[in-house]
Amino acid sequence: MKRILSVLMFIASLPIYSQERINVTFRVEAPTLNDSDKVYIVGNAEEIGNWNPGKVALEKISNKIWQKTLGFTKGARIEYKFTKGNWQTEALKDDATVPPNTVLKVEHDTTVSVVINNWRDKFNFKIAGQITGKVEYFKNLAIDGLKPRDIIVWLPPNYEKETGRRYPVLYMHDGQNIFDPHTSSMFIDWQVDETADSLIRNGEIEPIIIVGMNNTDDRMVEYSDTPLGRLYMKFIIEKVKPLIDSKFRTLPEAKNTAVAGSSMGGLISMMCAWEHPEVFSKAACFSPAFKYSKIDYVKKVLEYSGKKKEISLYIDNGGIDLDAQLLPGVNEMVTALEKKGFSIDKDLFVYIDKTATHNEAAWAKRVWRPLKIFFGK
Repeated sequence: MKRILSVLMFIASLPIYSQERINVTFRVEAPTLNDSDKVYIVGNAEEIGNWNPGKVALEKISNKIWQKTLGFTKGARIEYKFTKGNWQTEALKDDATVPPNTVLKVEHDTTVSVVINNWRDKFNFKIAGQITGKVEYFKNLAIDGLKPRDIIVWLPPNYEKETGRRYPVLYMHDGQNIFDPHTSSMFIDWQVDETADSLIRNGEIEPIIIVGMNNTDDRMVEYSDTPLGRLYMKFIIEKVKPLIDSKFRTLPEAKNTAVAGSSMGGLISMMCAWEHPEVFSKAACFSPAFKYSKIDYVKKVLEYSGKKKEISLYIDNGGIDLDAQLLPGVNEMVTALEKKGFSIDKDLFVYIDKTATHNEAAWAKRVWRPLKIFFGK
């Protein structure tokens, strides 16, 4: 018996491969920065800030060189970029374009060395595209416990002429990225303004108001099933929506109110409709993080035992890069919703583009789909 216990204790003491930690040293040479500047790494793992661009600072080790060594679980797939503390100071490529995420499969101790000559806030260049139509801005909206953010409101054609008319409203997350290429994180926006304007003028959808709500550095947590995520939904319901309904001629009922977003914004869009159907009757979820890393909203849907939700859902995903990793969770969510009484092409609309990747340009090509489904004549 003692021998068996000894063997078990020995086995238990062995390192588990999946938990083995690997060191990665990130070394940045930035010839154009000042000695007082800071350099941050940002990416898809907790060790690199969960996409918070001002959380994980590198250490200045010599003139123009910043460096930091971080530990990751062996086998982890990390995606990362560099900033000077926010997305407005993101590192650019030598041709001054926004680089895609760098992807690294962590297999052994390694050093990643990069030279960065251009930063977004220090490079003047012409950005293609502009806002189509009339927009209004509301600055620094906030509630206790939530960082302030700006709101941009797009008004449909003839809004100012048809003074007796009221309009459905679509609320969208990541407001910086949906109308204006100059504020978009990749200098490419969703072009929701151009798409909606065209569909309205062609008589394919009813005129609608679109509200873009900017994100903050807490985006990852605000768009999740967390206390901050629930506070963000409260912010939309109790702060943003009453403001929009008071300032503009809206149709405020749930049946005329929709919400949309991508990635984590796709998750929080689902949460808004699922948890607050009295406010939102429609949600469009592009490349949604329904079940990814530590996130599992599929489980929450499956655990629901109440009466069927009176909402319509549009779920949309690509098939390349991050979208390929999100697809299993998307498929599980569709199956879970069908178990809860939802029917394909009735109140559950699913579109998968296996050739599409995870970015604003891809979502811009497909955003017309939920607009026609939710607001089509």
